[in-house]
Amino acid sequence: MTDLSPQAYAFLADVVYRRSRIRLGPDRQAFVAGRLANRLRDLGCASFDDYCQLLDASCGDDEAEQLIDLISTNHTHFFREPAHFEILARDVVPKVAPRATAAGRGLRVWSAAAASGEEAYSIAIVLAEQPRSLLPPGWVVEASDISRRMLDRCRLGIYEAAKVNLPDPALLGRHFLRGFGEREGMYRVKPELRRHLSVTPINLFQERYPLPRGQDVIFCRNVMIYFDTESRQGLIERLFDQLAPGVFLFVGHSESLLGLHHGFRQTGPSVYERPLK
Repeated sequence: MTDLSPQAYAFLADVVYRRSRIRLGPDRQAFVAGRLANRLRDLGCASFDDYCQLLDASCGDDEAEQLIDLISTNHTHFFREPAHFEILARDVVPKVAPRATAAGRGLRVWSAAAASGEEAYSIAIVLAEQPRSLLPPGWVVEASDISRRMLDRCRLGIYEAAKVNLPDPALLGRHFLRGFGEREGMYRVKPELRRHLSVTPINLFQERYPLPRGQDVIFCRNVMIYFDTESRQGLIERLFDQLAPGVFLFVGHSESLLGLHHGFRQTGPSVYERPLK
């Protein structure tokens, strides 16, 4: 297999940006080449130029999705940035749940870059631990990601025991099943929690989101760092429209809306509220 030339890399970077708004700088060329090496072998492509021709062909749409999947960073873990889950339980749910109940529906929370599901299940655990008087049973966590491969893992809800680090050990017994035999050393999220997840592949820059508008909470954390300013601006405008008035957006602690035009009011570290008026 030939090396990834600057011309082929520029083509791949352009495909990735147009499809996902992920910006690949010149320092990522070796990373991309390594991520794609096995894919080229699987496809029988003798060179990266052949692969680029495949992407450029009329049948390249599905392969572009595979490309983005392979180069996406999917770092996540349970209760990552734990202060956000404390704010969700203590401040946000008691404020927004009664409004959802008054509207005759269950609470809707969107984990917008769910990867393999740890964030979405962390949100679900927080909701499941709420008093039934506050949170009726019809709530749902919408777990989405651009990577179908990661979402397959999210649907399964199976994780290595060493990675299931929860803030309270009692949560493990309440929400996970321990694996035995060939599943020794693994835990699976219990069915009663998994049924509250709706798993959907979503590109944050696709024309329409296949989700109901009026979400009560959106977690869109540690994904905007991969986008340029123009893309972040467009995304924030879309997320604002997706939220009901008076509800909340969580972004990553390394992210902020500084320098963007938006209608949110900051209420905490990387926590923003869409005002009622």
